[in-house]
Amino acid sequence: MGSLIASEYAVIRQSISHSRESSVATTTSSGGAGSVFAKLVGIIVALVGLALGAGGAYLATLGGSWYYLVAGVLMLISGIQLFRGKVSGAVIYGVVFVGTFLWAAWESGLNYWRWIPRLDVVLILAILVALVTPALKDGPTRKTGFSLAGVLFLGLIVAGALAFVPGRGYQHLEDVPAVADESLSTDVGDAQPADVPADGDWAAYGRDSAATRYSPADQITPDNVGDLEVAWQYRTGDILDHRWGAETTPLKVGDDVFLCTSRNILISLNAATGEENWRYDPVVSEDAIPYTAACRGVTYYEVPEDRLDPSAESATADEQGEQSAATDTQEGDDGTAGDDTPQQPAVAANEAQTCRARIISGTLDGRIIEVDAATGEPCTDFGDNGQVDIKRNMGETPPGYVSINSAPVVVRDIVVTGHQVLDGQRRYPPSGVIKGFDAVTGELQWAWDAGRPDQSEPLTGDETYVRGSPNMWTTAAGDSKLGLVYLPMANSAADYWSSSRTPEENEWASSMVALDVETGLPKWHFQTAHKDVWDYDPGSQPTLIDFPTGNGKVPALVMPTKQGDIYVFNRETGELLGGGAEERPVPQGGAEPEQRSETQPFSLYATLRQPDIDEKDMWGMTPFDQLFCRIQYRQASWKGMYTPPTAEQPWIQYTGYNGGSDWGSVAIDPHRGVIIANYNDMPNYNELVPRDVANKLGWVPREEQKEDSGGAEGAGDPQANTPYAINVNAGWRVPYTGMLCKQPPYGHIRAIDLASGDTLWDRPLGTARANGPWGIRSGLPIDIGTPNNGGSVVTAGGLIFIAAATDDLIRAIDIESGKTIWQAPLPAGGQANPMVYEANGRQYVVIVATGHHFMETPTGDYVIAYALPEGEGS
Repeated sequence: MGSLIASEYAVIRQSISHSRESSVATTTSSGGAGSVFAKLVGIIVALVGLALGAGGAYLATLGGSWYYLVAGVLMLISGIQLFRGKVSGAVIYGVVFVGTFLWAAWESGLNYWRWIPRLDVVLILAILVALVTPALKDGPTRKTGFSLAGVLFLGLIVAGALAFVPGRGYQHLEDVPAVADESLSTDVGDAQPADVPADGDWAAYGRDSAATRYSPADQITPDNVGDLEVAWQYRTGDILDHRWGAETTPLKVGDDVFLCTSRNILISLNAATGEENWRYDPVVSEDAIPYTAACRGVTYYEVPEDRLDPSAESATADEQGEQSAATDTQEGDDGTAGDDTPQQPAVAANEAQTCRARIISGTLDGRIIEVDAATGEPCTDFGDNGQVDIKRNMGETPPGYVSINSAPVVVRDIVVTGHQVLDGQRRYPPSGVIKGFDAVTGELQWAWDAGRPDQSEPLTGDETYVRGSPNMWTTAAGDSKLGLVYLPMANSAADYWSSSRTPEENEWASSMVALDVETGLPKWHFQTAHKDVWDYDPGSQPTLIDFPTGNGKVPALVMPTKQGDIYVFNRETGELLGGGAEERPVPQGGAEPEQRSETQPFSLYATLRQPDIDEKDMWGMTPFDQLFCRIQYRQASWKGMYTPPTAEQPWIQYTGYNGGSDWGSVAIDPHRGVIIANYNDMPNYNELVPRDVANKLGWVPREEQKEDSGGAEGAGDPQANTPYAINVNAGWRVPYTGMLCKQPPYGHIRAIDLASGDTLWDRPLGTARANGPWGIRSGLPIDIGTPNNGGSVVTAGGLIFIAAATDDLIRAIDIESGKTIWQAPLPAGGQANPMVYEANGRQYVVIVATGHHFMETPTGDYVIAYALPEGEGS
């Protein structure tokens, strides 16, 4: 028996021994693969640490955060130890991870966007380190290591999912006022359909002469807007592959829609069907395109009855075919041959029949065109066979230097036009002179040049207007009742150098100027930036409204600026309303210290401007590009708003030259008393480049270039005849990824109480669906708040319609909540203001989608009308 027991014991021991050997063999095999993986992870961690440590050391010498240096050194040590198979490598990395989490919490708080570059790579590496810890000497069990990796991976998934949470950045501070019986719509006269448009019309660029961008149409509401569908689509055929961006808002008067294309082709469409009625091509050469091939809009004008030929027999509007629903005046039809001389005092009989209603448009090569609204044929009594050249007495005007890209305005039968002067090329390009022409004959009535502001008599002979003087490239507003036209005046050339400017230029540049349309002389003005060297020329069309005060309503003008400030003026006197403004001290020094104004104006009414940025606001997809941006931040001069341009180092400009508010302007609901303002929130990163360096780089004015190289405005502009060229990194983008250095959001939309200037709600505008690194369209519906160009329209139905953002969507926003309740994808970028009208009892929302080269949205030639299904909402 004993021998039997001993034998069985030996067998059991042998079995156990074999089992242990098998287990050891398995562990050794697994440990071999795990060891290789641990070495690979160690190499990755060490390389990341080396990069962060090296960059962090440089950042620390610049006075920036020490985190990157400390974390980089520890990660380098961790990686080496992991490569050696030491569990201490995992422990050290654990210290880095916990420390990074605490540092991120300290710098970021609850700001989600700040967490991404601070934690994403560190978290992913922590998962890898956890996975290899069982293969390390004295490491934890596989179950422990894998469990830890699983928890960290779950954290990564949750963090990624948080990006899709809607409403991030949304602020609802006050309730939007209810619709009031009494309107704040103002009285600008009633001489033209644009002064008091028919309810279903959109008769001016901003719908009306007051530029409210408010439609009384109420068929589409928050309850049914989800049913919108494409009612019709039209393609203009005018597509560009270079400097594209028409920025067009059409008009609708009577049964017709009128618009212009990038190269100023005028088109009339049937408002109900989108079918083409006519088109007129003024034949604009592509070399006339300035910075962008923009035609923001056209002007509708009806010849007054007292300007008709008195010898003509009368005929009612009905007899003329009711070409305009707003017209009931009498017209001549005796068939008398017209006098087509440029300065005839009245419209002859045949002209009364054919050009009673006119479409007025500027062109990129500096002409004003007038055509018959019914046929598209030139109005031969206007100027030289239907056109006038605004470039007369401007001296040398190379192609692209003098361009009309905004709709002219008509005040008391005077067509007033400014023009874009090509930025960044020369100190002395053609003049920015503003001209007023008789709307019927084209005769030049006056010419106001901010370089000679006390004169308005047109020059003759070989005289030339002051070269390089301030221009007006955007859209004016007019009040025929007061006889005033309101001009947002731009800067003098060159934008970023001021030492050679005259006292007159320093006084009138970057200002709102109220001009008497009868004399062409100023009545009042207000300067929004003194000695502007930031390209802070006001780009928004002003809006005219009755402003509520304690002493009743005051005829007012609302003016947004690129700086983000919104000013309100008594538009008759120029007196500031809504709390006014104050001069505040601003940073001094820079390349021209003696030129800098000690103070700059700041509105006390309302501002879209965000708090000053600091190093913690630098962003990226990873810690690497965020570190790059932090280094750039520390290398630059940044003293706050109005940091002076510097020659010895880059400087940060915030807000950038796209605003704040740019040419999209604001919309105002006169029944609720609410301003709707979309705006940008991006800095520029600028450099003054010495002349000898610019010469070596081949930066010469446009007309001396072998080919137009395109690019963003200010990116390598020569500024000839000044000591420095300028290089603007618009939006401050990382050159390697194309992403912006500042954290999101980059664009917002806001509702503001008109009476108080208080913010009612504010939210990011635009998603990441068409944006991403290296130009990749991510397709992600994340509310990141994108850059935007173009404005909004607000309706009596309680909706805001807007495209503008770089996500190629048009959306409807509930004015009360500020939330998107409908959106539709566009076939090209929607960098234009929408418009709203009614035709045959149906309400339409129209957007011109042509894309924009600066916003990097797809090019196209689409005019798209949305409406409810037939019969719905009627």
